[in-house]
Amino acid sequence: MLTAQKLEKIIELEDNLRAQYQAQLDAKSAEIEAHLKKHEEQQEVIAKQLAQLTSQSAEASANKRVEQLNRELHNRCDNMTAEVDSQKKRIKELQKNLAEERAEVKALKQYDAAAMKKNLDANKKKLAEKTAANALMQKTLNKTKAENAELQARVKELEAKLAELEPAETEEETEAAAA
Repeated sequence: MLTAQKLEKIIELEDNLRAQYQAQLDAKSAEIEAHLKKHEEQQEVIAKQLAQLTSQSAEASANKRVEQLNRELHNRCDNMTAEVDSQKKRIKELQKNLAEERAEVKALKQYDAAAMKKNLDANKKKLAEKTAANALMQKTLNKTKAENAELQARVKELEAKLAELEPAETEEETEAAAA
């Protein structure tokens, strides 16, 4: 019987202690849950920030690629412009040579008919070659002009895209700084 009384006293003591400290235990449990909730919220914030950083990194690499393409197109445009200028000079030289050849042919016609006959065929061949070369140069020049115009248009498109991307990037940086 002694043990039953001791058990009853122990149970009674336990009930008394529970009654005394139950409010404190509940408060500590609530505090633990609040800290866990706060920790989860911080994890969510960290995940959002990581996603933002990842997207900004992707945008930065895309911007670098656009800038690289822009530089390449600009260099191509400069090269094409230089090539067009050299083609123009060459055409002028060929036109000058053609004028000289025509003057020479005219001078030959004024002289000996037999010598003129021999030189006439040779001069015609030279003239035909230079005319063909001139026509080829003209075609090349026209093609180069068309390519240059396409490249200029492409550069303008890329500059417009870059201008659109820069304001969006500054807005995102402002939002990231505010966060």
